[in-house]
Order: sequence, then C-alpha cells, then structure tokens
Amino acid sequence: MRDSTEEGRRWLEQAQEDLKWADHLAREGGWHLACFLAQQVAEKALKAVRYADGAEIVLGHSVERLGSELADRYPEIRGSVKRWSVLDGFYIPTRYPNGLPAGIPARVYDRDTARRAVDLAREAVEWAESRIDRKPG
Repeated sequence: MRDSTEEGRRWLEQAQEDLKWADHLAREGGWHLACFLAQQVAEKALKAVRYADGAEIVLGHSVERLGSELADRYPEIRGSVKRWSVLDGFYIPTRYPNGLPAGIPARVYDRDTARRAVDLAREAVEWAESRIDRKPG
C-alpha cells in the first residue's frame, strides 16, 4: 500500500506529463484540446496535494472546488485559486459542440486562449510541486 506522499507524487507526475502535452498543443494547434488538458492538469495537481495530505478518495473535477478546499489549509493560495478557477470553463465546452451556443470547439478556441490556460495550469503544478516536495519520503 502506498503512503500518502507517494500517492500525491504519482498524481503530480501525471499532471506534469499532461502539462507537457498541453504546452505542445498550445504551441502547435489543437487549441481546444490544450484548454481541456490544462483544466485536467490543474485538477490532477490539486488532487495530488489532497492525496499527499492524506485524503483517501478525492472526487470531483472542479478546480475551483478543489482549490477552495485546499485554501482552507493553505490560505496563501486563495488568490491563485480565483485565477485557476477559470479553467473549469474548459471542462465541457472544449470537447462537445452542444457545450457551445454555435460552432464547434475545434474552431472556437485560439492560440492565445490555449497559452493562457496552460500558463494557469503550470502555476497549479508549480504550487503542487512546492507543497509535495516539502514532505519527507
């Protein structure tokens, strides 16, 4: 059985790997996918900290909710959570045409939006790295 820090690091490693691909997509195209993946990266990074802190099961996909729960323990991230929460807007509309009033995700999202989304996800990963790296193990 893994200890909590090890489980947190496992989730963080996946977030780090996904961040590489989100960054690639934000540079090369597939901007809607970069935006969705950025949301997933931030979600996994925040879940990594929850697991490292001892949570056994972390449910849900909302960056805002996960971040708010963590801000109760780590109040220094409240401002960051406000910024990261915009990523929740990429969870559904980046993937499904019925998540948008018109058009399709592949034609709606652009390079600038993807770059901003990836930058926010990177912030969440860097914060999670700083929290988990402080833990022994």
